[in-house]
Amino acid sequence: MPPIIEAAHLSKRFQLGAVRSQEDSIRAFLLNGVKSAWEALSGGRRDGADASSATSMWALRDVNFSFEAGDVVGIIGANGAGKSTLLKILSRITDPSEGYIRLGGRVASLLEVGTGFHPELTGRENIFMNGVMLGMTKAEIQHKFDEIVAFSELERFLDTPVKHYSSGMYVRLGFAVAAHLDPEILVVDEALAVGDMAFQKKCLGKMGEFGESGRTILFVSHSIPAILNLCKKGLVLEQGRVVFEGNSKNAVEDYVRRLSPPEPVDVTHAVDLSNAPGRRPKYRPWLRKLEVFAGNGEPLSGEIAIGAPLRLRVEFELPHATAKFDVRLNFVDQYGQVIFAARSSYERQHDWGERCGMQRILCEIPDLPLTPGEHRIGVGLLHDENLVLDYVDDAYRLHIAESDFYGTGQIPSLGFVVHRQRWQME
Repeated sequence: MPPIIEAAHLSKRFQLGAVRSQEDSIRAFLLNGVKSAWEALSGGRRDGADASSATSMWALRDVNFSFEAGDVVGIIGANGAGKSTLLKILSRITDPSEGYIRLGGRVASLLEVGTGFHPELTGRENIFMNGVMLGMTKAEIQHKFDEIVAFSELERFLDTPVKHYSSGMYVRLGFAVAAHLDPEILVVDEALAVGDMAFQKKCLGKMGEFGESGRTILFVSHSIPAILNLCKKGLVLEQGRVVFEGNSKNAVEDYVRRLSPPEPVDVTHAVDLSNAPGRRPKYRPWLRKLEVFAGNGEPLSGEIAIGAPLRLRVEFELPHATAKFDVRLNFVDQYGQVIFAARSSYERQHDWGERCGMQRILCEIPDLPLTPGEHRIGVGLLHDENLVLDYVDDAYRLHIAESDFYGTGQIPSLGFVVHRQRWQME
């Protein structure tokens, strides 16, 4: 079976600058014509340069990919990477300058807030107009009208001109119409970012239903959790070119690496926290030192196997005599999410007594439950579990190496944590 979407040598070039009037446009046309004629008579440009290079840019350059029916693909990249241009070509809003794209089904697109809406028409009228623009018949729209309205949650404003709608209401109505087109291919840009959290969750749920029903989804978002939760595949664009294609987790990891290339990290097991760059200016340096060891007490060089034991020693100073202090170790993934937190207040026998001055505390983790990849350790010191005395972000880089945690030959990769488990047939 042929792919439902296929792009070959896809490129798009845009002219830079704007012509301010029809007179300017005619003048530019005549000047370009005279210039071209002169260059032809004189043997062309003597410097060999591309005449259009200074006044144009390539938004996409030699993009190639193919997706099967049922693929849910996250398209990610920095601003200006070419994501929106690619979706506009897929949606037949603009044509490529070079190459071609083949689509094997009906496409519904939600690219910009209120695309296709007429501000003077009511929500009801725009549902019919937008539905027709997306390829629905009047009978289809009438049949699904109540579902569209219920999904949008805009019954009260149905007969109000959409020029009075907020951006969030535009998104609700636009997505509701596109989602009920029942297309083979659904193309969604970051328009959902405008809606409230409840509606975003509702839309992601609807898109999940689309994917499970075998339809193809192309989803552009800067939301890493949304890409990871919704998409199985990922495409990373950089300066108009595809730089990575694979599963969504690997695509996100590639994207994050490109945004912040790994910094040189000292592999010593001991970190001086007194002048650590990860401390915010409002905190005083009460945290002094972090030491990281393997389970056998050997200094750790930054890498540890899945499920291996870990020991961490924190040296800190208490400015005043107190028994109410809490040392925290946050294990943060490369997307900034705290995956696991160890706290001295979690120790059942944590009545350390009243203390003051320089202190050292040891945290032992029997089996660190993190999946492979790089994690960062943040260190915090709190008073009475509420007042943060000091916090150092990115104090230590810990790399979880691939290992046979379950003893089956399968390397855990999906998700963020591993856990011992037992299965039995009944």
